[in-house]
Amino acid sequence: MGNPKAFLTIPRKEAGYRPVHDRIHDFGEVEQTLNTRDRQEQASRCMDCGVPFCHWACPLGNKDPEWNDALYRGEWETAYKLLKKTNPFPEFTGRICPALCEKACVLYHTTGEAVTNRENEAAITERAFMEGYVTIEHPRRNGCKVAVVGSGPAGLAAANALNYMGYDVTVFEKNEAVGGLLRYGIPNFKLNKEIIDRRVRVMQQEGVTFRCGEEVRCDSPFGIEGFDAVVLATGTPTARDLNVPGRELKGVHLALELLSQQNRVLAGTEYSTADRITAKGKHVLVIGGGDTGSDCIGTAHRQGCKSVTQIEIMPKPPVGHNPSTPWPNWPVILKTTSSHEEGCTRRWNINTLEFLGTDGRVTGVRVQEIDWAPNPEGGRPIMVEKGEPEVIKADLVLLAMGFLKPTHPSYPDNVFICGDAANGASLVVRAIASGLQTANKVNEYIRKQSSFTL
Repeated sequence: MGNPKAFLTIPRKEAGYRPVHDRIHDFGEVEQTLNTRDRQEQASRCMDCGVPFCHWACPLGNKDPEWNDALYRGEWETAYKLLKKTNPFPEFTGRICPALCEKACVLYHTTGEAVTNRENEAAITERAFMEGYVTIEHPRRNGCKVAVVGSGPAGLAAANALNYMGYDVTVFEKNEAVGGLLRYGIPNFKLNKEIIDRRVRVMQQEGVTFRCGEEVRCDSPFGIEGFDAVVLATGTPTARDLNVPGRELKGVHLALELLSQQNRVLAGTEYSTADRITAKGKHVLVIGGGDTGSDCIGTAHRQGCKSVTQIEIMPKPPVGHNPSTPWPNWPVILKTTSSHEEGCTRRWNINTLEFLGTDGRVTGVRVQEIDWAPNPEGGRPIMVEKGEPEVIKADLVLLAMGFLKPTHPSYPDNVFICGDAANGASLVVRAIASGLQTANKVNEYIRKQSSFTL
């Protein structure tokens, strides 16, 4: 611990975002970076706690105190090596992780100003690529083959780990490029897709084979042969829909229809006017208050919308502290993203009743303000109508209400499921952790087979 008093004298300093008037005109990453001195000072705030709750809270078990201390001392290569031991893709989590570690930080619980672990992680990784600390490894092969179906964060993590164990790994991706949710679900202004391509190039040089545009059937009988084991990392492909009157109107879309199409447009794909989903010149209504809804808001601004309204059926969370979700629970508090800062009317306790339209196209949404009353029998609170229904004007409606947990048939013993495909929609960092855990299960399974001597 290089500076044991830094947390007393150095306040938390975030890199912040590019100015709103600048960033809403392009899809470049909105987050800025600190200079080297400031970044090392921020790392010095880590107290090297006797019980590092950050390490406990991280699904990957990142050892934040260790690499923060190395960063503070200017030992960037050491910091990266420590980070890589637990996290195969810190360039992803350093950009889009909600930083469970920071909500577990002792400084967060005592001063409200956690160590900037996520930003530190991103800075360490970018320095590693810039300075050449990211090297190509050539694992010794054991003669066994593993197929990974799906190239999202879980699939990539499983493939990466299995490759290092010596397996010949082939990743099958139904889309035209690798990345899954990272590429087609997260806007470029949060994660530039070159960041994905950069990591994929490393994995390819290390021996992982990627086969894009190939959809593998995952029903029974299993449609893939020639592999000793198969990892299913197909994510949660089915979004939660809203089946109310008027759902068939043009202009009502699932959130990922907009987000994935916009990412493809930025990659060079062309769409006809009839097929193009755009918020240009429109009043946009986003139904759903989570991160996907926030991504829709930022995308709508960059497409040139007239206005954006976001509604959420649940109550507005408190600001700063929520006594109903005490530590060690995740604090359910009001989250204001960079997209919200760009302009958005946000409303809570709003239930959607009907989509209204003219000539087959949506023009508005009839909604009802509600309250939530305690259920006398326990369980889920009861929805209670409040006031009269109203109509929100909307030319484009985006449904961002989450995803349905997949169901799977019975698979052979050599088929393993990981990430969101196994657990339902969750965080990228949890998907990566699941991919690593599944790789270990695959390795254990193959080693137990009498026909293999690894």
